[in-house]
Amino acid sequence: MTMKIQRSSGNVFRDLGFEAKEAESLRLRAELMVEVRRLIEGRKLTQRSAASLLGVTQPRISDLIRGRIDLFSIDSLVNMLARAGMRIQLRIASRRRPAQAA
Repeated sequence: MTMKIQRSSGNVFRDLGFEAKEAESLRLRAELMVEVRRLIEGRKLTQRSAASLLGVTQPRISDLIRGRIDLFSIDSLVNMLARAGMRIQLRIASRRRPAQAA
């Protein structure tokens, strides 16, 4: 049995077939969700106390913990991190290859 291995593009969502724009949005949301989850776990917060700290409801925290990426915008995740006192930095870099016009 031969296995075909393909090098990753660096964005798992792109590799799964999402359009470039959507894949980048999903990648950013996933990174932010990981950071919120790390914050919750690092501070040993319950879902209720995390909700209070982050300014959302407990069911929203449950959705985040369960990885419901489709329910969160980049803005909402940035706002949660900011409410917790986290500093968010944005870095923009050009792609290796120029994007082709659509």
